[in-house]
Amino acid sequence: MHSGGDEALLRSIAAGDAAALSRLYERHGRVLFGYLHRLAGDRMTAEEILQDTMLAVWRTAGAFEGRAKATTWLFGVARRQAHNRLRGRSAPAPAAPDLSDQPDHGAGPEELAIAAAGGTPVAAAIDRLPEHHRDVIALVFVAGLPLAEVAEVLGVPVGTVKSRLHHARAAVAAALTAQEVPE
Repeated sequence: MHSGGDEALLRSIAAGDAAALSRLYERHGRVLFGYLHRLAGDRMTAEEILQDTMLAVWRTAGAFEGRAKATTWLFGVARRQAHNRLRGRSAPAPAAPDLSDQPDHGAGPEELAIAAAGGTPVAAAIDRLPEHHRDVIALVFVAGLPLAEVAEVLGVPVGTVKSRLHHARAAVAAALTAQEVPE
């Protein structure tokens, strides 16, 4: 990621530079789309949320104060836009069972990254996770953000991110075991 240049682009966007918005989109549009696709579950909704995100960046770039990395701020904007768009779209997912006592032989990073494409048993299991677990999976494995940045985007401590990641992986593993999906 081009963090130094991203801060400068956000300052230019705040000053009304539409070309800077285009450059920011060129740099981060693909990874933002991947993240939003994982949250939304379909391409068209993800594209709409990405447009909402870029519009929100255009309107609020002046609020970026440089306390967080530009990419962290950008994912925060995308996450808020996704939650605004998806809120109330369907019934909330049932709460995942507490799997903290079970061994973690869960889906690894490769399976979770592959699942981002959707249409796999792992993707189906992720789709049934509670929202806060889907968020962590999408930010870590789809967006590729470090845990410290995921914590900033979500506004929680790093330990909470690690815990949610652990529980999400365990829930996916339990769902796959229940389906008896061959390894």
